[in-house]
This record gives sequence, C-alpha cells and structure tokens, in this order.
Amino acid sequence: MPIHHVKLDEQSTLKDIYATPASTRHLPKYRMPDEGTEPHAAYSLVRDELLLDGNARQNLATFCTTWVEDEVKQLMTDAIDKNMIDKDEYPQTAEIENRCVHILAELWNAQKSWETIGCSTTGSSEAAMLGGLALKWKWRNRREAEGKDTSKPNIVTGPVQICWKKFARYFDVEIREVPLEDDALGIQPKDLRKYCDENTIGVVATLGVTFTGIYEPVEALAHELDAIERDLGLNIPIHVDAASGGFVAPFIQQDIIWDFQIERVRSINASGHKYGLAPLGVGWAIWASKADLPEELIFNVDYLGGNMPTFALNFSRPGGEIIAQYYNFLRLGREGYTAIQQTCSDTAQWLGAELAKIEQFEMVYDGHGGLPAVAYKLTDKDHGFTLYDLSERVRMRGWQIASYPLPQNRQETVVQRILIRHGVSRDLVQLLLEEIKRAIDHLSHNPIPNSTAKPGFNHG
Repeated sequence: MPIHHVKLDEQSTLKDIYATPASTRHLPKYRMPDEGTEPHAAYSLVRDELLLDGNARQNLATFCTTWVEDEVKQLMTDAIDKNMIDKDEYPQTAEIENRCVHILAELWNAQKSWETIGCSTTGSSEAAMLGGLALKWKWRNRREAEGKDTSKPNIVTGPVQICWKKFARYFDVEIREVPLEDDALGIQPKDLRKYCDENTIGVVATLGVTFTGIYEPVEALAHELDAIERDLGLNIPIHVDAASGGFVAPFIQQDIIWDFQIERVRSINASGHKYGLAPLGVGWAIWASKADLPEELIFNVDYLGGNMPTFALNFSRPGGEIIAQYYNFLRLGREGYTAIQQTCSDTAQWLGAELAKIEQFEMVYDGHGGLPAVAYKLTDKDHGFTLYDLSERVRMRGWQIASYPLPQNRQETVVQRILIRHGVSRDLVQLLLEEIKRAIDHLSHNPIPNSTAKPGFNHG
C-alpha cells in the first residue's frame, strides 16, 4: 500500500488543466455555476478567452497607456487592496495623491502650487465633468448674488471629446459646440463673440483635439475673452481639457502658453493613463486656486473613520494607479518625461513625412505643434476604397487605426488618425507603414465599389 493516496479528481492540481471536466464544457456565461473550479484551470480558461482580444500594443487608435515597466505592475499588485477614498485607513496613499496634485499644479505653472486644490479621478472624462460642475456652480452663485436668472447655463467648446456632451446632458447645461469653418480643426478666437453670452459658464479649450491631435490656441482665446469682458462686461473663465497635451506640452513645447500662466485659465483636467504614462484608471483635475472650487461641491464623509473631504462622481476606487503615477514622477522626472515625449513626437513627425509621400493621402495633421500623432485623408480622386476599408485591411494583421468623419460642418471629410505613445518604437511604426502600403496596393487592385465598412472604435 502506498503511504500517500492521490485522487485525481477535478480539483486536483496534479491533473492537466485541459483534461479537467471544466475544460470539456462551455464556460458559464449567464448563470453562476453550481460548483467551483480549481484556480489554475479557471485562470487558464479565462485567459484563453482573452486571447481573442486585440493586441493592445498594436492599437494605435487609443490614447491610453499600453506599456508599463515591471515595477509598475508590482506596485499595482502591492496596492490591490487599497481604496484611495478611505484616507483614514490609507493615509500614505492619500498623501501620495496630494503630492501628485501639487506636482501637476507646479508643472502647469499655478502661481502658488503648494496652496492649490485638485483631486484624482477615474480618468480625464470624470475630471472634465468636475471642472464643468465647478464652472456651473461659480456662475450660478455669481448670478444669484446679482439677482439674475440661473436657468439657462451654456458652455462653449470646439470639437470636444464625448465626455463634454455627457456633462452637458447629465448636468443640464446647453453645449455650444462651435462648427468647424473652412479649414479650421478647432475653436478660433473669432468664434467666441457669436457663441458667448451672460449665460456662458465657461469656454473649454482643448490641448490635443481628439479628432486630429492639434492644440487649440488657448492664449489667443483668452485674449479674445479679455476683449469681450472689456467690451461687454462678461467675465468668462477658461477650462483647459488637457487630457493628453497636459503631459506633453510642458516637456517638449514650452513655448506654447496654455496653462495657469494665463489668468483666465481657472481649471485644467488631464489623463494620467494617457500621455501621463500611468496604467488605466487615473485622471487629474486641478484648479488655479481654492476659490475656484465651490465649497458646496465638497462632501465631508465620516463613516469610514476620520472626517474625509471628497469631490468625485463616484466613491470607492483603487489607489494603485495613483501610486503608479507618483512612481513615474519619481522614476522619470522632467528629464525622463521630456525624452519619452520627444521621442514619440519625433516618431510621429517621421511617420507624417512618410505618409505624405503616399499619393492617395493628403495630410491633415503631420505631428508638428500638437500631440505625437498624425491625421490624414484620401485625396479627392476616386480610389476604389475608403479609409474604413483600409482600417479593416490592416486589422487583418492586428493593427488598429482609427477612421472617422470630422465634426459638424466638415462631416464629409473622413480622416484616419494614428497615435504614437510610449512603447511605440520607430521600428514598430515602420512595420505599420509597410502594412499600410501593402493594404493600399491590395485595395487599389481589388476595388470595393459598394463598401459597407464603417467606424469601429471609440475616441478614448
């Protein structure tokens, strides 16, 4: 008789994963199974399904971080149990969040960065909504003090990310999205007088327009609003949606004036998990001074212990992304961020120059003066295929590049956009360029006269 008797049942770690009963059945999809599965088997079966996802590194339609160092992964694991909203239980995570706020305030030239106020969020979309809420409350308080109507607030924007349309709908604010005129790709100073009035809670200027990657002229917009105040008495603040550009311009485009150096800029949002290089799930909202964030929007909560002020659209969320953001600040410093963003920008400009040589393309944005990105359209000639067809063709080799129409007044112009992020090397971009050329050659010899290809991505 053996000393040890081993029973190779379904739960045994000695049995091959793909020989367990669980591997011979369809995984439950709409009902929890009655019995459990051995952890290694459950992990492998779920991981196998994830193989059907695209390769994130080849997704050049997304702004989001797809490459991080091993140390970041370890910090995320170390922080898996940290709820950043519970500042009494996790005071050092709260301290790290506070440090990040002040580091960003200083980076964006707040006059007294050590006294400013801000918060982390789940991403730049939530941060933008918080900025919009602060603008609405400040406008409403001012109007009430003057005995004026507060029922018709509006916000003036150029072509904005969908989060601003959500903000307007969810919080009952009219959005006045300025149509693109002529060859414009963003809001222009001359547009403001037509769209701003006494009910305008603020103007949103975008540093890195989602559709093309260009920067809207924040300083010029501020000068025009100064003139409007002199002429009409309307004091309209600016919120800068720097979801991506807030982590690019301070390092490689320091000649562009867009941040708290401009008195009229009262708040800025940015996405840590885009060009901030942090893992998915962190954004930042910063106000020029504490007076710019109405106290009525801050809640004090005591049921987690202590007395905790909070301003957010949700409550509990993980602290790992915030910790990883601070790690990046320490790990890279200004020198490191500058090197990374400059490399990305150089690669985008190289790609723009190469794409401009392709006879079927006309460049819309070539990577100079804005985000590390390119955008282009087909020339007016009938090529026998659309950019949607081209997107589908290169996706056969795993590449994801975005094709979509420009915003209102220019919807007839379909563009394709490629984003260059940290981890996207020159060699990788060269491979993509070769694949684009192969796809064009194939489509040119096999035209699709009645193409049904459509956009298949989001602008996140």
